[in-house]
Order: sequence, then C-alpha cells, then structure tokens
Amino acid sequence: MIPRYARKEMVDIWEPATKFKIWYEIEAHACDAQAALGVIPKANAEAVWRAKDVEFDVARIDEIEAVTKHDVIAFLTHLAEHIGADDARFVHQGMTSSDVLDTTLNIQLVRAADILLRDMDRVLAALKKRAFEHKDTVRIGRSHGIHAEPTTMGLTFARFYAEMDRNRARLVNARAEVATGAISGAVGTFANIDPRVEEHVCAQLGLIPEPISTQVIPRDRHAMFFATLGVIASSIENCAIEIRHMQRTEVLEAEEFFSKGHKGSSAMPHKRNPVLTENLTGLARLVRMCVVPAMENVALWHERDISHSSVERGIGPDATITLDFALNRLAGVIENLVIYPDNMLKNMNKFKGLVMSQRVLLALTQAGVSREDSYRLVQRNAMKVWEQGADFKTELLADPEVTAALSPAEIEEKFDLGYHTKHVDTIFARVFGA
Repeated sequence: MIPRYARKEMVDIWEPATKFKIWYEIEAHACDAQAALGVIPKANAEAVWRAKDVEFDVARIDEIEAVTKHDVIAFLTHLAEHIGADDARFVHQGMTSSDVLDTTLNIQLVRAADILLRDMDRVLAALKKRAFEHKDTVRIGRSHGIHAEPTTMGLTFARFYAEMDRNRARLVNARAEVATGAISGAVGTFANIDPRVEEHVCAQLGLIPEPISTQVIPRDRHAMFFATLGVIASSIENCAIEIRHMQRTEVLEAEEFFSKGHKGSSAMPHKRNPVLTENLTGLARLVRMCVVPAMENVALWHERDISHSSVERGIGPDATITLDFALNRLAGVIENLVIYPDNMLKNMNKFKGLVMSQRVLLALTQAGVSREDSYRLVQRNAMKVWEQGADFKTELLADPEVTAALSPAEIEEKFDLGYHTKHVDTIFARVFGA
C-alpha cells in the first residue's frame, strides 16, 4: 500500500524484517521442543537462541534467494551464517516451508486484527459520543433520498454504532479463527516431526494448533478473515455516504471540519468538499477488492499448491493497512464533524408539514374512514404541497371531507414533532444499554 494511506504500526507488521524475526522465533521454539523430546541435542537448540538479538540482513537474504530461488532456504542459510553451520544443522528438523510461512502469516493477521480492534474502539467511542450529543436533534429521515418522517441525528449515529459494534464482534471471531499454527511437516502427517513440537510452538506464539492441516493451513480461515474486513469496509462506506449526502450544498446538515488554511478547489475558492468521506468510499473498495481472491484461495490442489501465496503477499498487507488507515480517518471525521441543527429543521419544514402525512392517514382510519379513502384524502392534499407549495396543515383544515372526520384540534395535534421522538430513549437503551 502506498504511504499516503498507511500508518506505521500496521506497516511494520508486514515489513520483511518483522517477517524474518517471526520465522526465526518459530524455528527457535521448534528446536527447543525437539531438544526436550531428545530429537536434537540441547546444545544445538540453545545455540539457535544466540541469534535472538540479531537484525537479520534483508538484502543478504534476498541475495541468497536470488541463487536458491527459495525464500525459506535463503533465510535458513543466512541464519546459519550467524550461529554456525554445525549448530544450525538441526534447525527446521522435520519441518516444511509452509509450517513457517503459514504460521507466520497467521501471527501477522492476529497482530493486524489487534490493531484494527483498537481502531474500531476509537470509531465506536466517537459514534457513541456524537449519538448522545445529538440524541434529540431532530432531522428528516429519508427513503429513496426523499423526505420520509422525522428522526434524530442521534439515532443516525446510534445505528452506525450498532453496525460497527457488530463488526467488532465479527472481527474478534475472525481473529480467533485465524489464530492457528501448523508445524506438521510435509503433507501434514507429522511423519518426521512430533505433534508435540507444534503444540509447543503454538503455545509460545499465542496460537492454537491447526486440528488438521495438509501441507498448508486451510484457507477457509483466511477467507473468513478477509470477508470480515470487507464487511467492515462496507460499514465505513455506509457511514461516509451519509456524511457526504449531508454535506451537499442544498442539504448542509453536517460537514467535515474545514480547518484554517484548507483549500477545497484549485479553481473555485468557495468550495468545501467532503474529500475525506469520498476517500473513505474509495478505500472501502480497495479492501473489498481483496475478498474475492481470498475466497478463491480456499480451493487448492490436493495437499497444497502455491496459487494462494502470491495473492496473500498482496492482500495481507493491502487490506489490513488500508482498513487501519480508513478506520482512523473515519474516527477523525466523526469526532470533528460539524453539525447544523437549524438547517435540519429548515430542511424538514421545506415542504410545510408534508412529512406528517402518515399520522393523518392513521387518524382518519381510526376515525372510521376506510383506508382507501383515507389514503386518497391525504394524498390529494399532499400533492398540493408538492406541486403548488401549499401548507399541508392548512389544506387539510380546508378539506371538508377531512374535517368531517377530524376536528381542527385533532388535525393540529398530528403535527407535533415530539410524537416521532418519543421512543428514542428506548432505542438508545437497546443500542448502548441501560
């Protein structure tokens, strides 16, 4: 991922130096287990730990790989340069490359998930704060982009909170599902390595042993992980789209914070554009782009092939780095979002009471008018608001068929905004708890 959309903590997980350090730890812990089982001399296992503080030379490993055409062998050769050929002869005993590669990938994904969970906590905190801040800030709800009935800005934030909270639970589950390791040797049969080595290595690295691997860890686990990232990205876009709509000039119910010195357009000095949320829509596409290849990685030939390998070298860092950046950008947008309650009321009143049509419809049916006739009467007066700019309540009060069923006081009562917000506390209790 390009530096523009990357944060160092997540990038560091995917750096070659980090990867080689994990490879080393896997090999060293495996040697410890082998020595405890009497398979290799204890002195040789201890010798491997002499490289504990070594900064592995990435350029040197690349140089060796240019000859060997095998990354794990290149690393093992470089390790032997540090600890000596004799002491290194038992390293990787009974193991296969995928034992190292797959276990490392899962460690990286677990570490990435931990960062993403912290990111989501920041987003959730921002959404919760803004939800309570605007719990009773009335705005018009929209369906198909058209005025529907009143809601509140707090409920808007609350529904995004609930969605992101579900996503956090999904990520916790995806993290657990991918937190497995395999040290089972060629085709996963443990023919040349004791299963207790795998148990020891996994325990040391915070993983659980893969119940049954082939020569690779099953990729359905990874497919679920990346699918979860894709869902989170879609929720980011869901929130971003709402903000982008609210910032439209003719709506302007909220907008991204516009800092001093900020310039919105090279041509039009008046512009204040929703560039951050537009960027989030784009970043969400990038994350989702990784989902289908992860799904396609599930089907491998027999006990293994490496058709998944090149894919994961790309989507592992790309998806996690991009989502990490996007979550932090979203949190900042929400924390600093400028909200305009007065504009919300102006927008809601633009069509002069029209949004109360359902209340009048229901009142007419309760007064004994058939639903068909009730709908006809309400729609007849509503169309005058759309087409002539009339006032909905005034038209209803002047309609003899309506006033034959409802008194002026009953019609007036149907335009009380508080009616639409009376259950906000109930919804908040469901979302945030008592």
